[in-house]
Parts: sequence; C-alpha cells; structure tokens
Amino acid sequence: MANGNDSPLKKTWIRLLKNKPAIISLVIISIAILLAIIGPSIAPDKSPNADDQILELANVSPGFSTKVLMVQKNREEKSPNIFSRILFGTENPNEMIPISSYSFDDSANIVLQAYKGEGRTAEKMTIPMADVVYALSITNTSIKVNGSQTSFATYDDKQKTATIAELKKDIEQNRIITKTYHLGTDGYGRDILSRLLFGVRVSLSVGLIAVLISLTIGIFMGSVAGFYKGTVDNIIMWLINVIWSIPTILLAMAIRFAIGDKIPSFLAIFIAVGLSMWVEVARLVRGQVLSVREMEYVQAARSLGFNNTRIIIKHILPNIIGPIMVIAASDFASAILIEAGLSFVGIGVKPPTPSWGTMLNDHRQYLTVSGKAFLALAPGICIMVMVLAFNLLGNGLRDAFDVKGKTV
Repeated sequence: MANGNDSPLKKTWIRLLKNKPAIISLVIISIAILLAIIGPSIAPDKSPNADDQILELANVSPGFSTKVLMVQKNREEKSPNIFSRILFGTENPNEMIPISSYSFDDSANIVLQAYKGEGRTAEKMTIPMADVVYALSITNTSIKVNGSQTSFATYDDKQKTATIAELKKDIEQNRIITKTYHLGTDGYGRDILSRLLFGVRVSLSVGLIAVLISLTIGIFMGSVAGFYKGTVDNIIMWLINVIWSIPTILLAMAIRFAIGDKIPSFLAIFIAVGLSMWVEVARLVRGQVLSVREMEYVQAARSLGFNNTRIIIKHILPNIIGPIMVIAASDFASAILIEAGLSFVGIGVKPPTPSWGTMLNDHRQYLTVSGKAFLALAPGICIMVMVLAFNLLGNGLRDAFDVKGKTV
C-alpha cells in the first residue's frame, strides 16, 4: 500500500518505474541525448558534420578495413577549444589516402600503392616524407636532401631540418593507421556510423524545439478556448478544425516553402514542424480546461478575486500537466517522423548536415542491391527505434498519471 504522505508526483514516478517498456524507452532516450551531446567527440570521423570524404572508399561494406596514410595538409593548424570539439567536431588536418602497400626510397620519399576501390588497379604515388609529416610552405616548396638529413620550409615559412630516420619513424608510428568502417560508407566515402551519431542531434533538436513551439501555442490557444468558451471558443475551434483537416506532413511542407531561405534551414525546420503540431495540444488542453474550470478550487480562486490569467496559470494548468506530458512525448515522436519526411523529400536540413531522413533518401536505391541495403536500413532503424521509444514512454506516462483504480 502507498504511504499516505507520498506526494502525487512520487506515486506517479513509482508507477512509471513499474512499466518496463517505458523505462527501457527512457534509457534509450537518455543514451540518445548523451550521444547527441558527445557524438562528435566519440565518432570515428570527428570532422564537422562527419563530412570527411574519401571517394576511393565509397560504398564499402560494414566491417571494411584498410590502411590509410595521413598526409598533413599545407595550411595553418587550428586548435579549437574542448567545448567546440565536443559539440561540433574538429576539422581533419590531414588528407586521408587509402593504401595497399608502401615503401621508402633513397630520396626521402614514401612510395605508395594507393587503393582506388574494389576491383580497380592500385595507383603508384610518390610523396616527400617531409610533406607527409609537416605542413609545408605554399610559396617555398623546395625540399633539399643532404645525406641523412632533409631541410624544408614549414607553412609559416620557417626553415626546418629533420633526419630521414626521424621522418620515417614518425610516418610508420603516427601517420599510417588502419581505418575500420563498422557500418560501411556512403556514396561519398563518409563513415555511416559517424553520420548516424551526428544525426541523433538533428532528430532530438528538431523534436525538442518543435515540441516547445507546439506546447507554447497549443497550451495558450487551448486554455483561452476552454476557459472563456462562447465566441472565443468557437473561433479558436474553427481555426483548429481547419488546420486539423490538413495532413500534418503537407502542412509542414507548406510552412517550410513559405519560409523559404529567409532563415537557416535548421531553424526553418524547427518552425515548420512546431507550427504543424500545435492543434493536437490545443484540442487536448481545451478539453482538460473545460473539465476542471468548474471545480471547487477554481471557484474558490474566483471568489478570492484572482484574475483569469492567474487562475489559468496557477490553478488550472498545474492540474492538467499529466495529459500535457503524455502528448508532449507523442509529439516528440511525430516531430522526428516529420523532420525525417521533410529531409527525405529534400526540403529538410540541408547538406552536409547529416539527417536520418536525408541519409534514407540518399540511399533508398540500395534497398534492392545485394549487400548494400544497410545504407538505407541503418538510418531507417534509427528513426524507428527513436519513434518507438517516445511512443512507449508516452504510453507509460499515460498509465502513470491515470490514477483511477490504482494503488501503489
């Protein structure tokens, strides 16, 4: 039996903890939130938007491994702060060259058999060892070899001398790595796993902002309609019914087209998705307000002279928070689906920002290609898991807040 001193919130939490599907969903959502925050710092491809392209490795299968030579780019190195690295990733300072084999010649060069793709002949390349290890000057490109030493100008036009043995050791220990693509690559040679991790952020961000927009508008409109009734209620309900008659995805598309390129595409998606979902919240809130506006505690607040705004905010809304939380979870799932749908048809988040919907659209032709279906299935499964998690959490919240006939 429940302790008589337990608060309603504590009782609700205890009931939620007994709902295993809801708790599993909550764990999945928590992991997704964590990945959205630290994804760039743990992704195999830590470049912004996981957009490091290696065209020679396009469409490789999951688990593919190859040796890669990292050649220092001839430009100034930037060192972003730790906050920037965690949230946005770090620009790759190296050019990545897949190789089949390599050797060193007597002129301080590394000789490569560059991998050009499955079934293609490897291409021989010769690169000065100094150019692999250091960012060299773009004006003074002379590299001099004198016995066991080599001298050259770095990017800041300072002269530097290094032994061939030092360069060779640096290359073998730090510049030649084995790169494994656990989920394969896309048609541009980008790591699928990394782009999925970045895509979590897009889906959760759109869901969060869209839900906040829909809740703000929906709670306001529903509260006003339910509390004042009469003409105000009729006008608001007419508007709700008109918007309700338009399919959500079509409404979101229309809003997205109306916004156009006046604001960044990411912000436009937030607004389009949020404005397409508020009617559900408004209908729910209106019904809840109508059911409690004649309650004794509301009448008591009126008799004490409280104004209508205070009565709605302080007395009515706190008592209908349960149903609002349930529909918020449901709307979160809907927002993820709508964003994926908009990105799938090409009017969502713009490349190179990775979105699960965009990834699904880019690779839908591979669904019927043997061994390549994973390119479309991977983002599709991510969308399915996140939507299912929020729906199951919503069901759990619904059962937890419905206290009729339940004991804890």
